[in-house]
Amino acid sequence: MKVNTSNLKSKKLIIFDLDGTLAESKSDLAPEMALLLKELLGKKIVAVIGGGRFEQFQKQFVAKLESGSNFANLFLFPMSASAFYKYANNSWQKVYEEELSENEKKQIFDGFEKTFKELNYSHPEKVYGEVIEDRGAQITFSALGQEAPLELKEKWKNEHSGDKMKIAKTLEKYLPDFSVGAAGYTSIDVSRKGIDKEYGIKQIEKYLNIPISEMLFIGDALFPGGNDYAVINTGIDYITVKSPKETKEIISVVMHRDNA
Repeated sequence: MKVNTSNLKSKKLIIFDLDGTLAESKSDLAPEMALLLKELLGKKIVAVIGGGRFEQFQKQFVAKLESGSNFANLFLFPMSASAFYKYANNSWQKVYEEELSENEKKQIFDGFEKTFKELNYSHPEKVYGEVIEDRGAQITFSALGQEAPLELKEKWKNEHSGDKMKIAKTLEKYLPDFSVGAAGYTSIDVSRKGIDKEYGIKQIEKYLNIPISEMLFIGDALFPGGNDYAVINTGIDYITVKSPKETKEIISVVMHRDNA
């Protein structure tokens, strides 16, 4: 934890990672979390940066927020800030999307193949959905497939977290012109070089005209190689959490401080 909790009241904007921070991996936002976020959106500006597509954000996150939430105060950055959406005229509007070219996508897929060959890595016998998914602005590897059950992803994370970091580190060698970040329980995200959560923070600063000193980032992957780690380069105050339960505690502190 880098920030002093006594300073939380002064933060104008709270930025969250999604999977592992606000919700379990690719799981729906819990009702208690949705209620807390509705209250928070009435007091602060909120941004969410996660690895999933915008459609995943809608299904997993937006659709589960309590009715009456102040969406005008909510800003979404899917695919690790490769895209940005804001709410205007009663709908979600795309501000930008950093689409990968077909040549860039081919380089990334080739990089994965070379990585698997070097590490003599074999995919599990049973996978659930695509193992390497083209998300347009981001390519994402999920060791058990994109649709794997949460309990299996948790088990894989506990048994193979070292393997995932080894894959990510080797992949960086083959893809020096791209951003590579370990994400969630079983995933590795690849996007264009410089398009990561640091980029997302700077886009928030640019579009919302809020200085980084007035922001707070909350995430679960702020370790070297984690897909939240890049935010540290911005100088933003941040808090590392281990689960959505810890995030709820932080939000409760923010709410309490704001009313103090």
